Amino acid sequence: MENFFSEKKVIITGGLGFIGSNLARRLVELGANVTLVDSLIPEYGGNLFNIAGIENRVRINVSDVRDEHSMRYLVQGQDYLFNLAGQTSHMDSMQNPYTDLEINCRAQLSILETCRHYNPKIKIVFASTRQIYGKPDYLPVDEKHLLRPTDVNGVNKMAGEWYHILYNNVYGIRACALRLTNTYGPRMRVKDARQTFLGIWIKLLVEGKPFEVWGGEQLRDFTYVEDAVDALLLAAIKEKANGQIYNLGGSEVISLRELAKLLVKVNSTGEFEVREFPDDRKRIDIGDYYADNSQIHSELGWTPKVKLEEGLIHSLEFYRHYLQDYI
Repeated sequence: MENFFSEKKVIITGGLGFIGSNLARRLVELGANVTLVDSLIPEYGGNLFNIAGIENRVRINVSDVRDEHSMRYLVQGQDYLFNLAGQTSHMDSMQNPYTDLEINCRAQLSILETCRHYNPKIKIVFASTRQIYGKPDYLPVDEKHLLRPTDVNGVNKMAGEWYHILYNNVYGIRACALRLTNTYGPRMRVKDARQTFLGIWIKLLVEGKPFEVWGGEQLRDFTYVEDAVDALLLAAIKEKANGQIYNLGGSEVISLRELAKLLVKVNSTGEFEVREFPDDRKRIDIGDYYADNSQIHSELGWTPKVKLEEGLIHSLEFYRHYLQDYI
């Protein structure tokens, strides 16, 4: 992969966030010239500490993907665009649907239009989400499953994803989408549950406080962030990915109750309480979900490498050292 990214110009929207910063670190190692675009709006997960140690090896542009003039300037001359910027909170999307629409839908169309006019040769990898499937009809969920989002965030992410595929098919703007599944690991947001419930669990464990498990019997799979980075890079360099949509997912399926037990085990201490879903959460819960990722495996050669227990150990170690930089 080194040969593909050495001296290549790469732009990452949401580049100071969880996945974007881990991707930036890998790209710097691979010799790429990396530009990070992030609004640093407090609710959306951008954190300058995420690039500690590589801050002098990347270019940072603090701007919002909704700013068409900034994006017009930034995309010019770039070889790859990893489009990771987004509003990720399902609850926020229900409380502020128009903001979610602006960021996850309209801004995505604007980015694509900018690329069409000012850099049509760029390759775009869009970070989509398994949330757009809604409550599964069958398991594991493959890419042929009906799309039936249960919240505003899912509807807008679905539109953003399909704008990318449309522009690939109609205008030849090489683009593909990865439907991410419960990505976790170092540098994820842990101060609240806006990105993932696992973050707040880890925060409370490290602080020596009990955490809550809502429901408990729901089945999930999880993708360690370094595995997600592998998938993003493969999708960027493989021409076969153009116009395609791929599920990501972990190799292990586990209930939330068993996940909580595993987390306490690898932490050597901790307590949790299982409780009923709050009403506002219950309305948008999807029940069991785990992904069929055989398509990305067969077409691009991706497979998750990091076992869940190993990934949880790495995550806990990171936040034992750096929790103060994330709360």
